[in-house]
Amino acid sequence: MDMSVKKFTQAKNVNAQYLAPCSKKKNCVSSLADSSSDHYIDAFVFSENPQSDFLALQSVLSSMPGIGVITVQQNYIHAKFKSRWFGFVDDLEFYWDENDELCHVRSASRLGYYDFGVNRKRVERIRAEFIKSKKTADD
Repeated sequence: MDMSVKKFTQAKNVNAQYLAPCSKKKNCVSSLADSSSDHYIDAFVFSENPQSDFLALQSVLSSMPGIGVITVQQNYIHAKFKSRWFGFVDDLEFYWDENDELCHVRSASRLGYYDFGVNRKRVERIRAEFIKSKKTADD
């Protein structure tokens, strides 16, 4: 199994004020959703140097077209994605949980009921760039 992916089925030790649960709409993914839910997506797993990984994640987000980082706190990032054609805005949130050594993620559309898998694809694209950035840093 890829070490950047870890199943997390119980949201213990997570400060719920940071990542709201997904609504019943099919336009949201979250690593804090029940693993049997369509909303579930794997959390990011950080290395032995989580502060460095958190900075790498910030850098990846800042470098991706359409994504703007809004808030960065000690263990939380809020970014937004604005679509090029219609200007739809999706919110991206990352919460690094030191106790579980995971970075939880939530991505949700602000409008609409169904997102055609766009949020899931975006999170997986961010994950791929994040993994690539870590490999580059290790070389």
